[in-house]
Amino acid sequence: MQGNAQGAYDAMIFSAGSPFVRLAAMLADIAPGADPIDLSVGEPRHAVPDFIAPVLAKANAEFSRYPPIRGIDDFRAAIAAWLDRRYALAGRIDPARMVVALSGSREGLFFAALAARRYFAEKPGPPAVLLPNPFYQAYAAGAVMADAEPVLMGAEADDLPDIAGLDPALLDRTIAAYVASPANPQGSVAPVEFWHELLALARRHRFFVFADECYSEIYREAPPPGALQAALADGDFGHLLVFNSLSKRSNLAGLRCGFAAGDPDFLDFLSTFRNMAAPQVPIPVQRAAIAAFNDEVHVVENRRLYNEKFAAAERHIGNSFGYRTPDGGFFVWLDVADYGGGEAVARRLWAEAGLRAVPGGFLASEDGHGRNPGLPFLRLAMVNDLATTETALCRLVDCLGPANPDRNT
Repeated sequence: MQGNAQGAYDAMIFSAGSPFVRLAAMLADIAPGADPIDLSVGEPRHAVPDFIAPVLAKANAEFSRYPPIRGIDDFRAAIAAWLDRRYALAGRIDPARMVVALSGSREGLFFAALAARRYFAEKPGPPAVLLPNPFYQAYAAGAVMADAEPVLMGAEADDLPDIAGLDPALLDRTIAAYVASPANPQGSVAPVEFWHELLALARRHRFFVFADECYSEIYREAPPPGALQAALADGDFGHLLVFNSLSKRSNLAGLRCGFAAGDPDFLDFLSTFRNMAAPQVPIPVQRAAIAAFNDEVHVVENRRLYNEKFAAAERHIGNSFGYRTPDGGFFVWLDVADYGGGEAVARRLWAEAGLRAVPGGFLASEDGHGRNPGLPFLRLAMVNDLATTETALCRLVDCLGPANPDRNT
């Protein structure tokens, strides 16, 4: 990549910086109008499962050992078993070749783009990586560092990427497509039919589907289907990697433990590359992860706490600001166009109500038509306890008042 194109790609991650760095800079000279409540970072604040500390203590001596890059056998077996229980995969996940340990899903999502660039080195034309818009910054970072063109996909009415309208010539030079389900920030859930369609394109045009499923266990009612379910129905896990972690499921963001599962040939290739450059997951951390993935009681309670807060959002917000309770995830995505858009409202809420929230435009980028689809929106992370969340919601409504009723009928 050269010239203006390279500059445009770099601006997606380097010039703009992370959404949270941009938010800090934007609010730096503004004093909060009340005791601050942070709704910006999607960092879980529910309790860490009480069995984690004893497992780490028992395995303490294993901190002296270098961990295998793929993960210990027990970890990979536990992940394969959890995937089988969660998605009814008929025992088809081979823990020896189809699971690898990650130091959190983020590093895996990043390194996978670099590996895909080498795996499909013979692609015609400049390599491309497909991203949703809004998108998680690690996707764009991986694309740019792999020297691939990040291509932002349009969205359907349900906020899922519009894959039906993708140009076959673009797909021919695509090396990977990132899709999150439940999506961050909208909370939309991809049905099995969507995964079937995307996987069919991936196999026809030879690229990888990187399914980011880190919010898979944070949902309102029905468990979101997974990409592996669709692949099982096709009888083939090729061209697919799913990524998940304990950060959201088990409130263990600081443990830095996740996994990738799927295409065994690509995981062999990725592991060879990661073995020279990527972080390993300490064995005691893997032991704690085994315990966490083998327990669903704390996950059910975690989900209940989030659902209480979304019920509070329904009470306080109603249908103002285009609000709808998302099917999954733990973000509220508000349309604040009537108030000047996400950046103006983020400044106002901080200055008048002490609420720290992320402008939607910081989570997205300009598409090929020069439009940033996140600009009208504001993202709230529902990660505080219920009482704090209710206080924040009351402040938001008191500060902004009801939205234009003509936009919410």
